[in-house]
Amino acid sequence: MKYIDPVSTQSWKNLKLHFNEIKNVHLKDFFKTDTSRFNNFSFFFKNKMLIDFSKNRITRCTINYLLQLAREMNLEEEIQSMFSGKKINYTENRSVLHVLLRNRNKKTILVNGENIVSKVNYVLEKMKNFSEKVISGEIKGYTGKTITDIVNIGIGGSSLGPNMVIEALSPYKNHLNIHFVSNIDGTHINQVLKKINSKTTLFLVASKTFTTEETMINAYTARNWFLEKTGNIQFVKKHFIALSMNFLEVKKFGIIKDYYFEFWDWVGGRYSLWSSIGLSIILSIGFKNFVDLLSGANDMDQHFLNSDLEDNIPVILALISIWYNNFFKFETEAIFAYDQNLNKLATYLQQLNMESNGKSVSRNGIKVNWETGPIIWGEAGTNGQHAFYQLMHQGTKIIPSDFIAAVNTHDKLYDHHKRLFSHFLAQTKSLAFGKSIEELKENFLNEKMETKEIEKIVPFRIFEGNRPSNSFLFEKITPYNLGLLLSVYEHKVFTQGIIFNIFSFDQWGVELGKKAANNIFSILKENKAFNAISYDSSTRNLINAYYSWIK
Repeated sequence: MKYIDPVSTQSWKNLKLHFNEIKNVHLKDFFKTDTSRFNNFSFFFKNKMLIDFSKNRITRCTINYLLQLAREMNLEEEIQSMFSGKKINYTENRSVLHVLLRNRNKKTILVNGENIVSKVNYVLEKMKNFSEKVISGEIKGYTGKTITDIVNIGIGGSSLGPNMVIEALSPYKNHLNIHFVSNIDGTHINQVLKKINSKTTLFLVASKTFTTEETMINAYTARNWFLEKTGNIQFVKKHFIALSMNFLEVKKFGIIKDYYFEFWDWVGGRYSLWSSIGLSIILSIGFKNFVDLLSGANDMDQHFLNSDLEDNIPVILALISIWYNNFFKFETEAIFAYDQNLNKLATYLQQLNMESNGKSVSRNGIKVNWETGPIIWGEAGTNGQHAFYQLMHQGTKIIPSDFIAAVNTHDKLYDHHKRLFSHFLAQTKSLAFGKSIEELKENFLNEKMETKEIEKIVPFRIFEGNRPSNSFLFEKITPYNLGLLLSVYEHKVFTQGIIFNIFSFDQWGVELGKKAANNIFSILKENKAFNAISYDSSTRNLINAYYSWIK
C-alpha cells in the first residue's frame, strides 16, 4: 500500500487545467458536439443493468485524466490487495473480505495463515438449515406454537443493510413478519414489543462484539420482557439467536451454540448484510433468493476485480464523483430511487459512504487539503419532486444525482408505473438541459400571452439546466439485480477511499460520542445538581435543565 497524496500527482495538475477549460461548458453543447454521446458514456452489464453516465459534465479527455489519477494512486494494485486478504484495514490490523462472503466458488483464501472459506460455507449452510426449519414451522416456540415474527435487534450495518434489503425485496417475502429495533430510544423497542407474542417470536441479536451499547440494552430489554411473559429463563434458549463473533458474551446472555451464527472481524459492519447478519433477510425471502442476491454482488465483484479501469463501472462512477467533489466543489450527492421498495436505499448508502470516507486525515497521518467523502442523501420516487427538486432545478447549489428505476414493476396497477417511469426520464432530462429564455418565450407566445406579461414572468421560469446525473436502469428489481447495484456502490466507495489516500474501513468517529455518553450517563444517574468545571457551561446547564424537569 503506497501512501500518495492525490493533489501531488501529475494527473491532479492536469485535471485542474482541464477543469478551467470545460467548467462553463453546458451539457447541451456536449450532446451537440458528440452525436454518439450515449454510446460513448454508458455501460450495459450482462443485459441486467444499464448505467447511463452521459449526462455528466465530462468529456473523454476528463475520463482519461481521471483514469490517469487512478493509476497514479495504484488503484489496480489496491483492488488486488483487498481481494487477496491483505490487511488493508490498517488502523485495526484487519483484512477486508466481505467479497468472500458472496463468492461461493472460492476454494482457498488465507487470513492469519488459516483458510477461512470452509468457515464461511459452514455458517452459510447453518443459516440455510435454520431458516428452512423456521419457515416450514419445524422450529417452534416454547409452547409448541409456530413462529410468526422475527425481531432483529442491532444498529448501524446490523440493521440498515438487512432492513433495506428486506424492504427492497418485499415482493419475494414469505409469511414471517420481520421487525427491526435499532434506536436506543425506548419508544422503538416498545412499539415492536406491543405488536408481537412471546410464544411465536424469535429475537436475532446482531452485534459483532456482543457489547454494542444500543444493541445490548435493547436485547436485555427484550429478554426481560420475554421473561416477564414466560417466567422461565430456560425458554430464552428457544427464542434468542446471536449473530456475533464473541461466543463468550453470547453464552453469558443465555444463547446456545446451535443458535449462534458466527461472523468475523474481517467483515465491516456496513458490509455485513452478506454475512450471518443477513439471517433476517433469509428468514424473510428464503435461502434461494439470498443466494441470488449474493450471486449478483459476486458478478459485480468479479467485474470490478478483472476489468480494465476504463471499462470498470464502479471505478468510472467513483472518478466522476471525485471530479465533482474536488474540482466543481459540489459537496453532496443524491440518490433517487424511482421504486417505493427502494425507500431505504439512500439511508443505507449514507452509512456506506459517509462512515467509510468521512475522514480528514490521510494514510500518512496528516490533515488532508482535498475533499474526501461527499454528503449522501435522497428520497424515493416522486415524493422528492414535491419537496426539494425546486432547489435542484433553480437553486444556487448543484447536486449530482443517481436516478434508479426498473422497467417492470412487481405491482401492476393501472398506469401507475408508466407514469412513474415518465417522471424518472423527465427529471434527468430537465436537470440536464433546462429551459432557456428563447424556449420559454416561444411557449408563452403559443399560449397567446401578451409580450408585457411574458417579460414579467420569464425570469422566474428560467431553468439553467447543466445539472449532472447518472441513470441506473434494470429490467426489474430482483435479488440478483439488487446484489449488482449494492456491489457497484461498495466498490465505488472503495475506489474513492484509495484515491483520497484515506483508510475507508475504520470508523473511529463513531466511538467518540459513545464514550462521552457513558460519562454523562453516570452523571445523570446521580440525579442532583451538577457543577463540575471540567464541563463547559452549555453542557452543565443542559444537564441541570434535565434534572429540573425529570419526573
